Amino acid sequence: MKVTATSLPGVMLIEPQVFADERGYFMETWKRSSYIEQGIDVDFSQTNLSQSTRGILRGLHYQWPQPQAKLVQVLQGRVYDVAVDIRRGSPNYLKWVGMELSDENHHQLYIPEGFAHGFISLSETVMLAYACSREYLHTADAAIAWNDPEIAIDWPLQPASLSAKDTAAPNIVDIPPGKLPEMCI
Repeated sequence: MKVTATSLPGVMLIEPQVFADERGYFMETWKRSSYIEQGIDVDFSQTNLSQSTRGILRGLHYQWPQPQAKLVQVLQGRVYDVAVDIRRGSPNYLKWVGMELSDENHHQLYIPEGFAHGFISLSETVMLAYACSREYLHTADAAIAWNDPEIAIDWPLQPASLSAKDTAAPNIVDIPPGKLPEMCI
């Protein structure tokens, strides 16, 4: 497994070792001891599966309080996956990183607590799986506008469709400070 730090401290690109032959391939998608060796010490308590078609944008989602770390991987298709630092007081506040995850490159993206997450589907069909460090809590569910000008994500294409939740998501300047995570020093 190869782990590469991104421009946002804590957000890591993970390239699992893939054993391929004429029959297909095998790879470990999660082995706690291997991730701890790479500095990712997290217990996952929930996994989710998302299916989308081309141009579907989901995000920018986060949970507060009860923040979630996420380990994201595409099982089928291609996405442009984004993490945004939304921790008040962080030197990287509102900075984002985006990268392509696909069933061909097998890459994973680790997103620590205190970050918003979103993705847009680049292929006709996408199956995206992600593990979360805490269970989903409806009362802590939150979102930021995907096109917030303060964040200015350079999405590779315009969304074909958004959920009602994502359509109504506010810009970050309209979110009260108590509804955002704070940088722990």
